[in-house]
Amino acid sequence: MLTGKEKRYLRSKAHHLKPIFQVGKEGVNENMLIQVNEALEKRELIKITILQNCLADKEDVAAELVAGTNAELVQIIGSIIILYKESLENKTIVLP
Repeated sequence: MLTGKEKRYLRSKAHHLKPIFQVGKEGVNENMLIQVNEALEKRELIKITILQNCLADKEDVAAELVAGTNAELVQIIGSIIILYKESLENKTIVLP
């Protein structure tokens, strides 16, 4: 569980990042969870965009992603979800 200070730090780190995944009409599937998990292992911090044609609610999409990847939800802002998961091999982010 992230503290408020850690979330604030991660939000500042994520500000310049571009979203690397998009959740569309089909929502979150098993293949997407595998790819998101691999990206989190490489980068630790990622942004995911929810497209307008996504039928699921953004909080539900975020909950599915968090549950499927064991990541931490940093923030949902508009249609962007920011996820963080500490990497086992590629640790680059040091939390305050």
